[in-house]
Amino acid sequence: MRWQNRRLSDNVEDRRGSGGGGGGGIRNLGIGGVIIIVVLALITKQSPTQLLNKVSHSTGGNTEQTTTSETVTSASDEEARFASTVLANTEDVWTTLFREMNKEYQAPKMVLFSDVDESGCGTAQSAMGPFYCPADDRVYLDLSFFNEMEQRFKVVGDFSKAYVIAHEVGHHIQNLLGISRKVQAMRSQLSETEYNKLSVKLELQADFLAGVWAHHAQKMDNILDPGDIEEALNAASAVGDDKLQEAANGRVVPDAFTHGTSAQRMRWFKKGFDTGDIKQGDTFNAANL
Repeated sequence: MRWQNRRLSDNVEDRRGSGGGGGGGIRNLGIGGVIIIVVLALITKQSPTQLLNKVSHSTGGNTEQTTTSETVTSASDEEARFASTVLANTEDVWTTLFREMNKEYQAPKMVLFSDVDESGCGTAQSAMGPFYCPADDRVYLDLSFFNEMEQRFKVVGDFSKAYVIAHEVGHHIQNLLGISRKVQAMRSQLSETEYNKLSVKLELQADFLAGVWAHHAQKMDNILDPGDIEEALNAASAVGDDKLQEAANGRVVPDAFTHGTSAQRMRWFKKGFDTGDIKQGDTFNAANL
């Protein structure tokens, strides 16, 4: 991916090493811990955040977080500059696309943290992986997640990391367009199985929107090297529900899917990249996911 010497985003808060305590026994969970937490959440009907807080408390962790932050600059480390550059590119692309829809794009903030932080959606833990919080319009990212991608899932390449960021920004787009709120409003009306199906469609649409970003980023800034799209597809495949479940307990439970299968995630990202047309991403009414 051609990202060096490009604009950095002004919307990155670097909270790493800002005094947030806490990870305790969960600090080294990583991807493997994510799998365990997801499976336990499905069994106990609790949210991953609730379970992570219980683990933290049981190990003497302190979840209080000082949120002192600084803006990433050109002097910051390479991984932080990479994340800031990708976020800046999403800003450029989505500002243009929203203007074409006669809308004004409001860019999200990205919080870089280590181990534990506080978000508008509750405690952010490294073991949760990157996530978007609609309550404060922020993407939360512990950069160590990218090391876990390489070491555990053998997913390599800059563009696989860019896909992760673009997917979370995709959730921000859904929030701006009111899609997330409509899905959340239906939660109390549906069974767990039925709501999971909506969650899958929401996640697949975020994959699609990541593909739309890649399409227009290439047209606008020529960011892609040969093999970059394959890197993103490998990343999408690695985090499919079927692969995560099989790795966790040796079997696949489709009713418990919340993000979609590897094949589905790859297909929707590729559709977004191939079409570049946000109108083609209605996963909620698609005949075939």
